[in-house]
Amino acid sequence: MSTSPLAIVVKGWPRLSETFIAQELVALEEAGLDFEIWSLRHPTDKKTHPLHDRLKAPVRYLPEYLRNEPRRVAAAIGAVPDLPGFDIAAEIYAQDVERDDTPNRRRRWGQACVMAHELPSSTRGLYAHFLHTPSSVARYAAILRGLPWSFSAHAKDIWTSPEWELREKLSGESYGAAFGATCTGFGAEHLQGLADTPKRVDLVYHGLDLARFPAPPTRPQRDASAPLRLMSVGRLVEKKGFDNLIDALALLPETLDWHFTHIGGGTLDAEMRARATDRGVAARITWRGACDQPEVIAAMRESDLFVLPSRVAEDGDRDGLPNVLMEAASQKLAILSTPISAIPEFITHGTHGLLSADDPATLAQAIGEFATDPALGPKLTAAAYDRLCQEFTMAPGIAQLHARLEKMLTAANR
Repeated sequence: MSTSPLAIVVKGWPRLSETFIAQELVALEEAGLDFEIWSLRHPTDKKTHPLHDRLKAPVRYLPEYLRNEPRRVAAAIGAVPDLPGFDIAAEIYAQDVERDDTPNRRRRWGQACVMAHELPSSTRGLYAHFLHTPSSVARYAAILRGLPWSFSAHAKDIWTSPEWELREKLSGESYGAAFGATCTGFGAEHLQGLADTPKRVDLVYHGLDLARFPAPPTRPQRDASAPLRLMSVGRLVEKKGFDNLIDALALLPETLDWHFTHIGGGTLDAEMRARATDRGVAARITWRGACDQPEVIAAMRESDLFVLPSRVAEDGDRDGLPNVLMEAASQKLAILSTPISAIPEFITHGTHGLLSADDPATLAQAIGEFATDPALGPKLTAAAYDRLCQEFTMAPGIAQLHARLEKMLTAANR
């Protein structure tokens, strides 16, 4: 029987693409926070990171599709009218359905009812990773049980959620979050502007737990005549900009010897491979698919330049501050990215890395300039590594988040 005071809602556990969540949860647990995980989805990745194995908290899986567990869902739906916050929660859900009558919205309510019904009596608060679906489930369940809830927001959840829903989740009058954390100054300013009070939203950088990474390799000045080893890590989705990168690679001068390695899966995998073939660069690209953390770090240590041409997708989705940029910096791997969202909060162009427009011609020019200036890499990587160690380590953010969660749980006990 669980006695954990905190229930943490996540989209799925474990997930290779959400190392930052695993890092945070392991650090919170090791700092003494007692919690259990409630996952909206079952895992689909074939691999896990070593970090996932360090987590000791129990994991519960909610019905991913309500039709697949009809008895469990029916039992919850029959029981929740007796919960203290049912009338309020049902009214809020009805209002939400009027504005967003979708299968996802109805699934959120069903999952919330199951969670509220099955939460142990020891639960004193809820915390959700991502401000869209997981926070909706957490909010409904918290209202049903008369408990406080909180969230951590990241990127897509901020920029693709409707404003009305964000405002309600950020207002005490509409049973919004006791507090929220987000991992970039860019995102924090946006959410603070939507909240009933800016104090409801904290800036908490993920930072990096440098103890999980090997010391950076000694990188001698690159021989300009040697092959240029490019790499990237990221899902093959629109906001990562890999289509533009492939086009940029096709524009590199014939005299430049280069090879590009991509790590990650994604819905555009087949499309990007076909694009590389069409542009005549497929023979110079290695597609490695999903890799675990040790494999990623090994690839970083063997590369010369990390390229991530992030952009704003048509639906508004965009990166925040991708952790892979900090991971590259931890291995003193030079970085080329774009000035999107919070990336400039970590990288100042020409100091800690290179920031370029995401169009193919400009990206190709930046890659070419890096390739022909062997002294540039060591200068950029030394500065990025120093900034990582001084301003973007994990411990300060974990301490801040731990304090906020403990305060929420303590207030719930009164």
